[in-house]
Amino acid sequence: MPEKINKIHKMSRKRFLKLGAAGTCSLCAVLPPGKPEAAYLPSSGTAQPAVKGFTDPREGSWFETLAHSAVKCTLCPRQCRLEKDQRSFCRVRENRRGKGYTLAYANPALIQEDPVERKPFFHVLPGTRALSVSTAGCNLHCKFCEVWDMALVDPEDLHAYHMPPEAVVEHARAAKLKSLSFAFGEPVVFYEYMLETARLGLKAGLLNLVHTAGYIRPEPLSELCAHVHAANVDFKSFDQDFYRQVVGGELDPVLDTLRMFRKKGVHLEITNMVIPTLNDDMGMIKEMCSWIAGELGPDVPLHLARFYPLYRLSGLPRTPVSTLDRAREAALGAGLNFVYVARVTGHEGENTFCPDCGKIIIHRVGFIIDRMHMNKNRCGYCAREIPGLWQ
Repeated sequence: MPEKINKIHKMSRKRFLKLGAAGTCSLCAVLPPGKPEAAYLPSSGTAQPAVKGFTDPREGSWFETLAHSAVKCTLCPRQCRLEKDQRSFCRVRENRRGKGYTLAYANPALIQEDPVERKPFFHVLPGTRALSVSTAGCNLHCKFCEVWDMALVDPEDLHAYHMPPEAVVEHARAAKLKSLSFAFGEPVVFYEYMLETARLGLKAGLLNLVHTAGYIRPEPLSELCAHVHAANVDFKSFDQDFYRQVVGGELDPVLDTLRMFRKKGVHLEITNMVIPTLNDDMGMIKEMCSWIAGELGPDVPLHLARFYPLYRLSGLPRTPVSTLDRAREAALGAGLNFVYVARVTGHEGENTFCPDCGKIIIHRVGFIIDRMHMNKNRCGYCAREIPGLWQ
């Protein structure tokens, strides 16, 4: 945390209630699909209108030229072969006159300022706020997608801002934020935009945070790692069939992404949404957690998220809290030291416990830090080192 990290933070119930709405989500600008709006951008001091469709298509990276004016996108494991005028699976990469173009450069459909805990990052600058950026498009097709009306539609169907990387960084600095977050939609599909923004953010002293499904090839991921401080990866299941039938992808590339983030020294957190009847088998969850502990290390934070009915799984019930409790017990039993329960406000699993002395060192209520007892990067009680980016 910033300069106050060494102190114990306390918040009265009255102040919590007063800030509660802001703690859940404070929007700088969110564009509902199909609805034109304007956003107040503090960097310019004016309201910028949204326009429909992509605003700055440009030649992209990670394309190979093939015979007969075809190109191959080498960004993600799909490696889409694109004939002239054809678009990729993710909807935002296109063959124009034999060259690969990105349609997701400098035209975010979402600009949002909110707590870093919402990403979720529980071990990165607690209590600070991040500027989140996202565009249309996704290279997966999850049946439980929470932002399907942004991620799973064509860019022509959304209203977006024209906001080059320089403007994003200027916006974050003008708002006195600590970090940039490429999240909500899938940042892999706006790779060029994310990478250039991250480069400028790095020079400006901002942390770069990524929340991704991790469906990306090793070469572009390696390049990205040099500019990213922290990543939260949606690890949707440890079952290959689940990935193929429910997510629309393969499991192995995600495992490779998780390994590379750790290998490259990027702070890593993992989110697993527990969906009733689909990936809530406790044996499978324990196997997944054992893999995390063995391959990535026991100190990687895991967020077990509650599922709420939506998109193509609207007929399923929300995840029972008892299921999340059992999943948390399984994860702790598999050797993970930091296991959280997400989307159950007031749950014990929102808090950070020291693995050595067992005391609560960060007490959370939703996205709000209620109390914190740390000395820089160590437990304020027993001095055990706690992994994360704290200052």
